[in-house]
This record gives sequence, C-alpha cells and structure tokens, in this order.
Amino acid sequence: YELAVKVAEVCLASRSRNGGIMSVAEVQSILKKRGTRFRFSQESSQGNKKQKNSEGMKYSREDIITSIGKLSKLKSGFKTVKVGKAIMVVSVPTELDEDHKEVMTIAQDIGRGISVDMVHKKTKWNEDRAKRALELLLSEGMAWLDEYKGEEYYWFPSVWKDGLSPDDDPDL
Repeated sequence: YELAVKVAEVCLASRSRNGGIMSVAEVQSILKKRGTRFRFSQESSQGNKKQKNSEGMKYSREDIITSIGKLSKLKSGFKTVKVGKAIMVVSVPTELDEDHKEVMTIAQDIGRGISVDMVHKKTKWNEDRAKRALELLLSEGMAWLDEYKGEEYYWFPSVWKDGLSPDDDPDL
C-alpha cells in the first residue's frame, strides 16, 4: 500500500492542473523525479549474526496500475481507464463514458487543442453530442478552453503531457 499512497499524493497534488486525470507514465515519471524509493529489509541469518539487506525497490507501470486497483477498492474515486494508447489514472469520482474517452483519444492523436467541429468530423456525431462530451470534460477540469481566431479549442493537459518524455518536460 505504500506505493498506492505515493501515487495518490502525486495525483492529488496535480489535480488543479489536470482535473484529476493523468497517465500512468506521467505518475511514474514524477515518482522517479522525486526519487521515490521503497525500502525493505530482509534478515538473513549467517551463523548467529543477522544482517539487514536494504535497497531501493523499483516499481513498474504495472505496479502503479495494481496500486490504483487497491485504492479503487476503498471507494476512493481512483481508477484506471484506457484512452487511446495510454492508460490513465482518474482520481476524481467522475464517470467517463465512451464518448469522453473517444474525445480524449482524438486529442491524443492530434496532439493539440481540438474543436467541436474536429470532434464532429472525426466521429460523425452531431455537434450537440460532441459539445456535450467536451463540456463535461471542461466542467470537471480535465480540459482547458482557449479561443483562437473566433473558434474554441479544448486542450487536455493529461493527454499532451503523456506524449512528452521526462527529458522534454522540465516539470517532470
């Protein structure tokens, strides 16, 4: 559970920036940047002498996903969802339906802000459906709204951060 606590801390600390959704890769990168290590001790008997063996444990993306699973059993609002190519950690009690995941996948594929019209053209949904999906993500803080040349663009920090390597982003 120690990893689950550290993952929760990372997610909660970044919630104001990403609306409570971030990739497992970003969580792992932040933990690595912080130098988060988990200690364990093994006692091995060598004659009458006991020796403690302590080293930093490494953890994988699968370990982080497992820790989120443990948090979700506590009804904490934490869960993982697949969005496009990425596994995302959701740390808010919001239900993301297939429309929301599809919108985020489009943003992930395009790699920049998306408009209602872009979602409409990619999905063949009517504009009301596209707008509803985008507006819910905006209202939950998972998207940011920008206006450029009279058109509204929705940006998803959790998605575009996923495409960056730790070397590309000084905040990671």
